[in-house]
Amino acid sequence: MSEWTTVKLIDIAAAEPSAISKPYGSAILQSDYRLQGIPVVRGVNLAQGRFLDDKFVYIDEAVAARMPGARLRSGDLVVTHRGTIGQVSMIPRRSRFETYAASTSHVKVRLNERRALPEYVYYWFLSPAGRRSILERASTVGVPGIAQPVATIKSLELRLPALPEQRAIAEVLGALDDKIAASAAITEKADALAGTTYESVATENIPLSSLARFVNGKAFTKGASGTGRVVIRIAELNSGLGGSTVYNDIEVADDHVARPGDLLFAWSGSLTAARWFRTEAIINQHIFKVVADRGRPLWLVNQAVRSKLAEFKAIAADKATTMGHIQRRHLEQPVAIPSPEVVERIDGIMTGLWDTALAAELERERLAATRDELLPLLMSGRITVRDAEEVAEAAT
Repeated sequence: MSEWTTVKLIDIAAAEPSAISKPYGSAILQSDYRLQGIPVVRGVNLAQGRFLDDKFVYIDEAVAARMPGARLRSGDLVVTHRGTIGQVSMIPRRSRFETYAASTSHVKVRLNERRALPEYVYYWFLSPAGRRSILERASTVGVPGIAQPVATIKSLELRLPALPEQRAIAEVLGALDDKIAASAAITEKADALAGTTYESVATENIPLSSLARFVNGKAFTKGASGTGRVVIRIAELNSGLGGSTVYNDIEVADDHVARPGDLLFAWSGSLTAARWFRTEAIINQHIFKVVADRGRPLWLVNQAVRSKLAEFKAIAADKATTMGHIQRRHLEQPVAIPSPEVVERIDGIMTGLWDTALAAELERERLAATRDELLPLLMSGRITVRDAEEVAEAAT
């Protein structure tokens, strides 16, 4: 193992003006947006950890020229300093565009690659040490933010091995992320194919409530013990587990327990339906556990619920004085489903797609757990790359 040194980010930044910088001058206004031009990197592009090279808004070159410190290119890191503090990503080596512009909520970090590999520093930012170093400097009064973001990012300290070891560490973690992305793609494609198949054969209308029991969760976050099972709130349903996730070791009825493969439906707030794929958890209020009636396959119930989401969201949007939601009576509305004969004919295909999507989600969760276990060990030098490779290989 090579010798590790402690450096500040400014010490390993590229030797050029604005290597670590953010947009200054005139802010980007909504009126500046165009259908084409320089893509603007926003939170939506960083939300999944790895850079989402899509869903951009664009600005003219003249607008981008007002903010030279905001110009991004392949290999640059982008760190959120306002809102979702510490959110980070890297412009891909094979990016769609030659140049990008950072939004006003982000700091650009361009490194001297003779000293520091961007992929390695990216993973350092994701490690507990990296996250802690940023969050300790953030203010949570009002909108979370860092008062002097550029100076703060420049001053962050990290431990750095020699370049070959940086590369080896990044390759181990990157290989796991590649497999995680592949699993996510399998789930997305299986679900998309199932949705298309269902839409093409759904011809009969029956009340949605006749397909399943919609069991509402309870207020299990109150007096939570802090240990035991996850309490699934809308936040966990939409974004997964995080620092604010609540745990409770209370015993609850089986109707309030979610296991991998169960269908959940948030009837307020985001109004989303989701297949639970994490470990056994407890279902909080505002979320239905959707239990298919006897003889109804769960894939059928899932597609039926999803086909009503747009309509339910429109209903919820009219709740101007309260958090948007639907009521039980809305579950009585008709929904299009296939005839019994068609259900029987496509059951094998649809069940297979459901099982494939779930298996890929479980695989993704397992790989992510392995990555998150290895990340702090590799970044602290407490495990060798060779040992980490063996752990990663065993996980796949």
